[in-house]
Amino acid sequence: MSDATNQPAETPNSAEEVAEVLAEFEQYRQRLLDDTIAAAKKAKMPKSEVMAKLEPELAKLDGMIETLKQQYASLTAEA
Repeated sequence: MSDATNQPAETPNSAEEVAEVLAEFEQYRQRLLDDTIAAAKKAKMPKSEVMAKLEPELAKLDGMIETLKQQYASLTAEA
């Protein structure tokens, strides 16, 4: 079984598919941020420390989201 974040099974090729994947990534990013901050509060960790550890993962997700936005814009411009 492959990890969906590392190796997608197939590349989305329609604007609708790209929009779905984009929405899922945006929801995942927000959930990751919210859940991590909530867990850090329970553990009484400083938010700055948590964000420093979380930033690399958020940056990766932001890069993927930006790529998907560009792909979506390209696909919708063709239509």
